Amino acid sequence: MKNLLNFAAALALLLLALSAHAQFPNKPVRIVVPFSAGSTTDVIARIIALPVQQALGQTIVIDNRPGADGALAGDMVARAPADGYTLLMATNSPLSAVPHLRKKMPYDALKDFAPVSLTGYYTFLLAANPAVPGKSLRELFDYARANPNKLNYATGNTSSIVLMAMLNSQAGVKMTHVPYKSEPPAVVDLISGQTQVMVTSYSTVAGHLRDGRLRALALMLAQRSPLLPNVPTVVEAGLPKFSITPWAGIFAPAGTPPAVVARLNREINAALKRPDIKSQLDQQAFASQGSTTEWLDTWVKDQYRIWGAAIREAGIQPE
Repeated sequence: MKNLLNFAAALALLLLALSAHAQFPNKPVRIVVPFSAGSTTDVIARIIALPVQQALGQTIVIDNRPGADGALAGDMVARAPADGYTLLMATNSPLSAVPHLRKKMPYDALKDFAPVSLTGYYTFLLAANPAVPGKSLRELFDYARANPNKLNYATGNTSSIVLMAMLNSQAGVKMTHVPYKSEPPAVVDLISGQTQVMVTSYSTVAGHLRDGRLRALALMLAQRSPLLPNVPTVVEAGLPKFSITPWAGIFAPAGTPPAVVARLNREINAALKRPDIKSQLDQQAFASQGSTTEWLDTWVKDQYRIWGAAIREAGIQPE
């Protein structure tokens, strides 16, 4: 009789859990963004969140948690209840790069998250204050070689840290690194002239490029962008191709029920296929692309290895 009662109690708990999952979501969902409001990742998260919350029938709250190159947000989501109500708008920063940039990590990038869906890829470029000598990448590097450490370069995320380190290494130049928690404050100082150059996402500086407050010197892409047809790529400037890809995707804490992950994956992919959403993301120079959870799992593991190799090649030592 005791065993029967225990079985009945366990079955009741299981049915209750299944019922809760079947009703997902029955309260607001939070997407934690590892960068500040106004950053490219923040804008992209908000664009995607609107159609997803309409499909889910629940509010999606964007929670900006900048700091530690994305590790702060990553740690928060890794520790959150695995119920699908706390998600991470992850980028290559907290999952591909930071684990190779820090000696101690508060989470395991490959084990502590459940992949939900890829969302797409970023367009990065090298921007300069117009007062900087040199109107091309070659001229900038010539000046930097003749004036070691005279130029200050800003970074607002790990993509810019790694890309700029690779540029300096491959071009044989030395500049002084000035790190920021996110792109918006870094751009403010770039415009004011406190720093002179910066690798940044296009959407963060698009308006400043149009009004002449900043100058685009090169794209971190394999080919030119229709948004900036007159801006050459770093390859056209004579530097080797970059092997790393700045990306973004949605993740839940490890252990989140498969049914909940599947629901989120379905709604995110549906949102990314909407022409109006794709158009908005295109305006951010963000190449939107959804995925299966299995594809994203493989992608994260591959990118972890590739970014690690790139960081070592650039000579960046973990801190």
